Amino acid sequence: MPNQHKGVEPAAKGRYVQLTIGIVCMVMIANLQYGWNLFVNPINAKHHWGRAAIQVAFSLFVLTETWLLPVESWFVDRYGPRMVVMVGGVLVGLAWTIDSFANSLPVFYVAAVISGIGAGAVYGTCVGNALKWFVGRRGLAAGLTAAGFGAGAAATVVPIREVIAAHGYQSAFLWFGLAQGAIILIASQFLKAPAAKVETVTGGVNPQVARSSTPMQVLKTPLFWLMYLMFVMVASGGLIVTAQLASIAADFGISESTVSLVGITGTVLTFALVVDNVLNGLARPFFGWISDRIGREQTMFIAFMLSAGAMWSLWVFGHNPVMFVITSGLVYFTWGEIYSLFPATCTDAYGSKYAATNAGMLYTAKGTAALLVPLANVLSKHGDWKQVLWIGAGANIIAAILAMTVLRPMRKAHAIFGAAKTV
Repeated sequence: MPNQHKGVEPAAKGRYVQLTIGIVCMVMIANLQYGWNLFVNPINAKHHWGRAAIQVAFSLFVLTETWLLPVESWFVDRYGPRMVVMVGGVLVGLAWTIDSFANSLPVFYVAAVISGIGAGAVYGTCVGNALKWFVGRRGLAAGLTAAGFGAGAAATVVPIREVIAAHGYQSAFLWFGLAQGAIILIASQFLKAPAAKVETVTGGVNPQVARSSTPMQVLKTPLFWLMYLMFVMVASGGLIVTAQLASIAADFGISESTVSLVGITGTVLTFALVVDNVLNGLARPFFGWISDRIGREQTMFIAFMLSAGAMWSLWVFGHNPVMFVITSGLVYFTWGEIYSLFPATCTDAYGSKYAATNAGMLYTAKGTAALLVPLANVLSKHGDWKQVLWIGAGANIIAAILAMTVLRPMRKAHAIFGAAKTV
């Protein structure tokens, strides 16, 4: 039996160091998703394949990032985080290097699969490790870790755009890909898992189980599949806006318009990408922290209803340059919280021992949601995003209602049943 705690630290020592390392690694994979939309139009301008065909690469990235994550997370739970993140770093650097030389759609698709595997290895490991180190503050810890992924691209939006403009998208792929992969490789050397389960509750109102459920046990519970459905409903709208923001701005006719906010001036797209990624990152620890205090379902209801309003507002008011920045920022802020709320809720319900694998299985819902991204290009082929954004708003409203009327009582019943079995 392999020693899954090899090279670990005492449970209460160094958890903030581990949290910081995890965040750094997450920042280094952020561009693989949130920087992708900067490349779509330049790739299309060079090869004329059509945006829908190019966006298949985005869907492949998300699918492999998510659907293979349970396997990668199983290796983390069994052997520890260091080796898995090292492999992820190599794949991240390799993928964008391939993109820099790609001259056909199949090659872009292969690179997307490689980058998805690498990003999933890093993402699942870092979130799972945070869930294990921080028990009573799982929402906040998962949120801070996921914030690195959500906000990490903000610092490189302007540099990537400048490199693309001055040297072409191929150079941007190569330079940033190699740098991101190298930093992940270095940071991975310092990752460790806690030596034992940390069961001390440091605050919050959420029930925590005394026993841990195996992945197969989790898959047999209706609670898991309800969370999976809700995850898909909320993630689909957010992923569509994330992947298509540049296209939406272009179809609204404002992508290169100049705006000034809080004394800063820039083009609409550049401004929006920086603001949106920062807000997306802030949403994860913010709503995670709130959920540690008022409850997961209550926080979901608030966030999902706000997200519905944000998507509606993007269509109604987003044709104005300033309002586009504001409303797209609200969309990013009110959908990123799913990456802290759902992993925390999953681990609350099913325990810490298999936290990385169980949260990884739930995270595959993001891959399911990604299948809708190319469909959005079909629905909006004439530049009309009304139908897409209104469907996204409706899905958020339904998910918000499910959180309070179905998820909340189901999770309470699951906790009571689990406590009875433990006794």
